[in-house]
Amino acid sequence: MEIVLTGEGGPEMLRVTEGDAPMPGRARVRVRVEATGVSFAEVQMLRRRYPLQPKYPFVPGYDLVGTVSEIGPGVEGVRVGDRVAALTRTGAWRTHVVVKAAQIVPVPADLDAGVAEAVVMNGVTAWQMLHQVAKVRRGQTVLVHGASGGVGTLLVRLAVAAGARVIGTASAAKRDLLVSAGAEPIDYRTENVPTRVRQLAPGGVDAVFDHLGTASVTESYELLADGGIVVSYGSATTVNDQGHWTTPYFGMIARVLGWQIQRLRGRGRGRRFSFYYVKPGPRFTEALTQLFALVAAGTLDPPITARYPLDKAAEALRVLAEGHSTGKVVLEV
Repeated sequence: MEIVLTGEGGPEMLRVTEGDAPMPGRARVRVRVEATGVSFAEVQMLRRRYPLQPKYPFVPGYDLVGTVSEIGPGVEGVRVGDRVAALTRTGAWRTHVVVKAAQIVPVPADLDAGVAEAVVMNGVTAWQMLHQVAKVRRGQTVLVHGASGGVGTLLVRLAVAAGARVIGTASAAKRDLLVSAGAEPIDYRTENVPTRVRQLAPGGVDAVFDHLGTASVTESYELLADGGIVVSYGSATTVNDQGHWTTPYFGMIARVLGWQIQRLRGRGRGRRFSFYYVKPGPRFTEALTQLFALVAAGTLDPPITARYPLDKAAEALRVLAEGHSTGKVVLEV
């Protein structure tokens, strides 16, 4: 079984179809999927707004957790029955997926598949931005936009665990979630976010994690303390834009280049800007292995909004598209 996105529109454009279990080629393995995730990337793909997405029709699915069911030639160190995770970007909404053997990450045998899935893309994104890009330290103050989302909830938990003070934006309905996680909430619907951040942190914040993109990054940059950093990892505000998907990025790139020039001239107060994009590789494997260890030890509890069977992917995607999630939405096979 596989879920195919047939064209531009809403979740109703998803179709459940039957597909043959693919055979792995050289240096690849076939994985029987146990769980896969629903992300905002798929919401953007519905509307042809995600950067470099495939042409319709295609199978979405950014990541997966499953069991190796077949091994292709040239693969060593992997056995049938091994539990693994992988970052696919697209193609994971299937019962069986072929992935490169070099890009799979071992999953603890006793870890729940849905819980493990909740930290594959979202967890690594949060971990790498916090510890490897922004390098947040104890005592610093950070701003997390979308603090109730799949990545945002993990950013809050990991930043608090690192000893940082966390300010998070969310709707009023999700205020208690942020408070219970240790964040200071701002209702982005009723409050002026920049004004409120300046009230809470008059000297500026040390890092802003911004999934909104375009115009938001300017506000985020202006909220930085000396030496602070904006980490931009999404473009959620473009989801309802018209025209080519690249158009909203031109102005943002021009602003970023301007900041870089200021910094080179010594006029940027040490402030920095970084684009982040999650990708497989040794650093991904290292981060995900550490996250699995934290989850297995009970140190990190990734929130899951809901679990749906794979054939209910349209319903699951609608929950995310309508803003009802407070963590990861998981599809289980």
